[in-house]
Amino acid sequence: MAILDNGDKNFSQITNEIKTGQVKIPQFQRRFVWDVKASAKLIDSIIKGYPIGTFIYWRTDEELRSVRNLGNINLPIHNEGEYVNYVLDGQQRITSFFAATEGLAIERDSGKIEDYSNIYIILDNNNGDIVTTDVSNYSSDMYIRLKDLINGDFTYLASFSPEKQEIIKNIKKIFEGYNFRGVNLKNATIDVATEVFTRLNVGGKELTLFEIMVAKTYDDSRNFDLLEKFLELKQELQLVNYETISSSTVLQVVSMLLVKNVTRKEILKLDKNEFINMWDTATDCIKMSIDFLRNFGIPVSRLLPYNALIVPFSYFFFKHPESPSADTKNLLEDFFWRSSLGYRYSSGLEGKLVQDVEKIDKIIKRELPKYEWSIDISENNLKQSGTFSAGRSFIKAILCLYAMQKPKSFHNNLDVRIDNAWLKISTSKNYHHFFPKAWMRNKYPQMDNSLYNHILNITIVDDELNKKKIRAKSPAEYINSFSKHNSNINETLETHLIGNPIEFGIPNNDYETFFNNRAKLVSKKLDKRIISQTTGNEIQIDSDDIIEDENA
Repeated sequence: MAILDNGDKNFSQITNEIKTGQVKIPQFQRRFVWDVKASAKLIDSIIKGYPIGTFIYWRTDEELRSVRNLGNINLPIHNEGEYVNYVLDGQQRITSFFAATEGLAIERDSGKIEDYSNIYIILDNNNGDIVTTDVSNYSSDMYIRLKDLINGDFTYLASFSPEKQEIIKNIKKIFEGYNFRGVNLKNATIDVATEVFTRLNVGGKELTLFEIMVAKTYDDSRNFDLLEKFLELKQELQLVNYETISSSTVLQVVSMLLVKNVTRKEILKLDKNEFINMWDTATDCIKMSIDFLRNFGIPVSRLLPYNALIVPFSYFFFKHPESPSADTKNLLEDFFWRSSLGYRYSSGLEGKLVQDVEKIDKIIKRELPKYEWSIDISENNLKQSGTFSAGRSFIKAILCLYAMQKPKSFHNNLDVRIDNAWLKISTSKNYHHFFPKAWMRNKYPQMDNSLYNHILNITIVDDELNKKKIRAKSPAEYINSFSKHNSNINETLETHLIGNPIEFGIPNNDYETFFNNRAKLVSKKLDKRIISQTTGNEIQIDSDDIIEDENA
């Protein structure tokens, strides 16, 4: 059970403990933002004997990722097994105090360097000012740098008049005797400590699980820094257009491989060394999963109906590292479609992932799992549930189907380049309404927007084609224009799951015929990709309850 203990420190204790690594700033703290003037006000309060608030420390022998340097001072790493006081509340104050008394030069993210040695103590008793950052109106014998007052040698201090020396001596006594009030939080787990930090520092904004695990799994002796490892992984995944895989998904993969559970509670309980040992294996499994999905026909991660699909697929490759047989591949693809079209991970994600690795175990044995949820790929359901939103798993599954056809550009029959940067939102220019929305609004002003802002009216095209050549033209007009330069226009349309132009009503701009025929074709294509089975406990899903995926 966590307990609170007295953590008061005097000047020499607090500075020595920072320099020796016994007081540390955990990396999940926000950046040091106080400028020189704010630090000068803090020093002024200390000299005047004002209270500057209580410092709250988490006292633990856990090694966390922490601030490694302040300005030009490299902070040491504490010895394994030693207790450390991580600052949960008071980071800006303690860092300001240390920067000012040591006279540090600190470089900001912008590149600007702030020199904290430019804080001065005024030695004129008749002047109301005590601490300042501007001494342009004072002669050199009227002030002393705070850094020199604290750390100056005897010869330098003796250069001041006896009167000024007495003032310097009294101010040093104030510093040396100042009581920095503190509280130690002892015997607390990391989740308790970070909850305390959250309540004290960021207005109730909870630290992410990833931020906590970055701190918890840090190990200098093994050169392991989770944040750096994750950024390296993202760089690798960017090369194959899968860089939007989230940090939470990566944590879930590691946890699933270690303990077959992905709850926040279980992830926080993971042993640091086991986590580090599993990292390379887990990331290899993630990469194998991505290779499988890309070969399956999903070229970019933003089309994935759920980030979380990476978890069961990674589990498969952990248990079955060799390339799957044709039968196993079909079972995995069936799992993908059933999870995506059935809104599988729209709620209760953690529990469902645990259930689904049991299905993966069956797939590894080349057995067809029993799926306890239903999917509906009928023409009617496609029409009723197809309102276009780039964040819904059902819609993204159909976008995956479109991408698997390797769509060609209408004007030259070359491959459409599909890129994550293009697919962030449903209004992206790469999601082209075959019957443009502006044209439909003008032609059918009474028609509800949801009938044409619909997945059955969506094609994936090049950005330039949409913006510069199609715009609000009717399909009859722009397809006829493109056909003059693209003699294979019918083949091009087929790569967008659009059949014979006449049968699809294109020459007559017949939206109803187009809509109905595309529903038939999409339903037929999906049906061929799903292994038939009878589900016992079918679950009806209300589309109003669908939660948009984090990948949108």
